[in-house]
Amino acid sequence: MAETQDTIVVREIEGAEIRAGRLSNQRIISTISAQYLPTVSNSIEALIMTLPGVVSNNELSLQYSVRGGSFDENLVYVNGIEIFRPFLVRSGEQEGLSFINPNLVSTVQFSAGGFDAMYGDKLSSVLDVRYRRPTEFGGSLSLDLLGASAHLEAASRNQKWRGLIGARHKSNQYLLNTLPTQGDYRPAFTDVQTYLLYLPNPRLEFEFLGNIALNSYQFIPSSRQTRFGTSDNPLGLFIHFQGQEISRFNSVFGAFSTTFRPHPNLQHRLTFSGFQTVEREYFDILGAYRLGGIDIGNDSKPANLMGVGAFLNHARNDLNAIIYNVSYQGRLMKERVFLLWGVRFQREDILDHLNEWTMVDSIGFALPHPQIPFDSLDFNNTFRNPSRPPLLQNVFRADHHLITNRYTGFLQANFEVSPELAVVAGIRFSYWNFNNEFLVSPRASLTFAPRNLENWTFRFATGVFHQPPFYREMRDLDGNLNHDIRAQRAIHFVGGVDHYLTLWNRPFRLTSEVYYKALSNLIPFEIDNVRIRYLAQNIGRGYATGIDFRLAGEVVEGAESWLSLSIMRTRESTNGGSFIPRPTDQRVNFNLFFQDHLRGSDNLRAHLNLVFGTGLPFGSPEGLRNLETLQNRGNFRLPPYRRVDLGLSYHIRAFNLGRLWLSAEIFNLFDMNNTISYLWISDFTGTQYAVANHLTSRRLNFRVSVNF
Repeated sequence: MAETQDTIVVREIEGAEIRAGRLSNQRIISTISAQYLPTVSNSIEALIMTLPGVVSNNELSLQYSVRGGSFDENLVYVNGIEIFRPFLVRSGEQEGLSFINPNLVSTVQFSAGGFDAMYGDKLSSVLDVRYRRPTEFGGSLSLDLLGASAHLEAASRNQKWRGLIGARHKSNQYLLNTLPTQGDYRPAFTDVQTYLLYLPNPRLEFEFLGNIALNSYQFIPSSRQTRFGTSDNPLGLFIHFQGQEISRFNSVFGAFSTTFRPHPNLQHRLTFSGFQTVEREYFDILGAYRLGGIDIGNDSKPANLMGVGAFLNHARNDLNAIIYNVSYQGRLMKERVFLLWGVRFQREDILDHLNEWTMVDSIGFALPHPQIPFDSLDFNNTFRNPSRPPLLQNVFRADHHLITNRYTGFLQANFEVSPELAVVAGIRFSYWNFNNEFLVSPRASLTFAPRNLENWTFRFATGVFHQPPFYREMRDLDGNLNHDIRAQRAIHFVGGVDHYLTLWNRPFRLTSEVYYKALSNLIPFEIDNVRIRYLAQNIGRGYATGIDFRLAGEVVEGAESWLSLSIMRTRESTNGGSFIPRPTDQRVNFNLFFQDHLRGSDNLRAHLNLVFGTGLPFGSPEGLRNLETLQNRGNFRLPPYRRVDLGLSYHIRAFNLGRLWLSAEIFNLFDMNNTISYLWISDFTGTQYAVANHLTSRRLNFRVSVNF
């Protein structure tokens, strides 16, 4: 990790420490206390989502989009080791816990673009997390209505042995019961994580990082009743369900590192790591629906039927992926130069069986069926009519066993040209034997802090960023692998300025950045909830441009607050056609986190988190299968995402328990109906209606936390 980068210290309960000077090439410094942030996930990702340029429109999900990129374009590192997430997760309800355990975290670094060559090959962002190296015994325990967590840390008397262990359990059942579809939700997410250190002498150290995660999700739907339409033409959808969904996402991760320092200024680090995920997604859900207008005084059933039918959603998806790698990194520190270099070999073994389809039936007539017009419908037809087999929609089938090797490396130099100017320059290379593509990615950045302008810092970064396809990007909508797939490419241009100012006699920092990303070799995709489906063809080009602002400081003395504003536009063209909005084109995103406490005492605190984001574009259910309908994506947009979460915390300084906090949180304070996706329903004529799938409504949560 480059010492020139700014660091967010999230462990400090009473505040955070700024450990970077003005000559930092990282654009974010936040002196926040992550423990106070009122969020459903209680994760480091929830903290990242409050930063400018970062967007998330789903409180149940840990996925985020950065400056118009997809969820798959973000790098995540823990102790310098890249972290992978499950493949088959399609909704926030299934996601479970983040790999990053916030109870173990020491520092967090984040870049929304123009990051250094030492980091890997993704198009959008990098999140770099470091766990603590404990020096004494300590721990924590937290209980709330959504789950529990605990951790212990210790060190030997001679400080040669140090270790952390944390365990978490979470169930979102309390929240999921507020979703539009009623039923029996049974989510259960558990993980155990450990970080061990052995330092036999000042020149040598050994590290081990391990994680076991067991995530299961069972859902037995019963019914759904949704009103939509307008006040002049109110409509109602009524569905009765049979069947269930059973999903499991279990993973094991382990990494062993050896660091050798033959000289105080020279370091060598060798790391072996492995990750295995075993995922299963099985469901058969039959829904019988009625669609029609409703009476304002009685909306228990449609007043005049517009459609009657059923749909059957079926899946038998299994995936087993093993990813292991070995890497070497070296560092050499001189008086004004800091050199970094490294190489890595990664092997991926993926076994995938995908069998998924949907069948839609309207009054015994399987849709679509172009050979039979509506006027000649046989209303005695059923799903089981042997004379005409039913037609299936959204058919996805795959049966692959893929073994590939990746080779990557980098060389980077950090120069302190003068006390006012720092330059970082580097180059990456990568090779993948699946498509025999060799890539070179030069990157550079500079930071200028003029001596005569002590309160100003100016930054500029540029570079080429490639993203070689991972498994999902190379699998098309029919389940076939594209062996000619190439890496997507982005060229970043980022300019920023930091201004340190004084408001209410307290220090504040105003950060702003303007950026442009030229995108080529794009693989078009569509998003449904948090599931991404790719076209598996490099037929797109596009751009993303915008400006970010962030103001952070103590509006109330001793309590950090901040606001972030992002204005962005991202568009793409497929096969040389006209430019249309990308699925992540959120024009405006605003976040406000405000803290307050009683004057003269911080025992009682209030925390307010407000999020507003304009609607994302979406299209018809045909999606990527029909490029003509894809061109109409920009004509439809989701409603704006609006959410306010409120937290109250009381600090008890008694019973010799260390830090004891009692907290109450109100999620979605104003009970706003946020839309995550649409359910498409057909009437008698085959006309389709988009019925909103809403996210969680208002809920009250209580938490007890102890740190010792």
